[in-house]
Amino acid sequence: MSANDRPSGQPTKTYDSAFLKACRREPVPHTPVWFMRQAGRSLPEYLKVREGIGMLESCMQPELVTEITLQPVRRHKVDAAIYFSDIVVPLKAIGVDLDIKPGVGPVVAEPIRTRADLGRLRDLTPEDVSYVTEAIGMLTGELGSTPLIGFAGAPFTLASYLVEGGPSRNHEHTKALMYGDPQLWADLLDRLAEITSAFLKVQIEAGASAVQLFDSWVGALAPADYQRSVMPASAKVFDAVASYGVPRIHFGVGTGELLGLMGEAGADVVGVDWRVPLDEAARRVGPGRALQGNLDPAVLFSTREAVETKTREVLDAAEGLEGHVFNLGHGVLPTTDPDALTRLVEYVHTRTTR
Repeated sequence: MSANDRPSGQPTKTYDSAFLKACRREPVPHTPVWFMRQAGRSLPEYLKVREGIGMLESCMQPELVTEITLQPVRRHKVDAAIYFSDIVVPLKAIGVDLDIKPGVGPVVAEPIRTRADLGRLRDLTPEDVSYVTEAIGMLTGELGSTPLIGFAGAPFTLASYLVEGGPSRNHEHTKALMYGDPQLWADLLDRLAEITSAFLKVQIEAGASAVQLFDSWVGALAPADYQRSVMPASAKVFDAVASYGVPRIHFGVGTGELLGLMGEAGADVVGVDWRVPLDEAARRVGPGRALQGNLDPAVLFSTREAVETKTREVLDAAEGLEGHVFNLGHGVLPTTDPDALTRLVEYVHTRTTR
């Protein structure tokens, strides 16, 4: 695709960035790096600006969102920023009674488990999240040629929070609904796909250069259950934003057995956690898609030499891939030394410069 063919919605100044080139499986000057949860608790400057401000409240303050999103770009020199928010923000925006409790996560006051409950999930409008549009407008002005990644929670993971009432180890209520009332389950995921699609469209239209769909808990499913009961809703989200032409990334945890199906759902880039080497992940995903990942976040607590050794293993496994975006296999852990992340970015850039 030439510059003249640049899709609508793709900011001109970021189009030739290493990150977007890798997502499009084009030659890159170096392997691009960004980290999930790079804007967060591992940074002392983040803790300072968030002091006394609740998580959901902070997501609704455009100036604060802008500052937090920019912090890891300034400090680590990563190749992409990710919009600071939370996957439950669109649910809060449409009136779901929930809160993010420190040390617990999202907690829903009244779980959704019946058809009558489904009526509480209304459509999301741009006006519901006007603070997102405002913040992304501010960010694209500050980021220059650094791309901004928008994101949303995938229908299954959002459904899990809504049905369980909060985080769950076994997802027993979620699976009981999925198996016991497959029509209600399908209707719930379809409604969440519409809400998620609308949220991603707001971000792209405001200036996001790529989007990532987080399916944090989908690794709890067997492939047949994913294909039958979840994949149609994820595909609906990817289809809804396909016309914008921005790269679409799909990430989940514990999804080694689902990688091929996650690619089939419509992603341009498939995120891989640390459990599957990238060369094996490429075999499972198949041709035509880039991969993202996949250093174990816990490695960053080891020695500098160990970090470099494990990083080389990731880069060696990625050798010859159609496209590779270096990332961790999950989010940055809260007590990670920020300097270790800065050194990791520099190491990947230096080692892969063409």
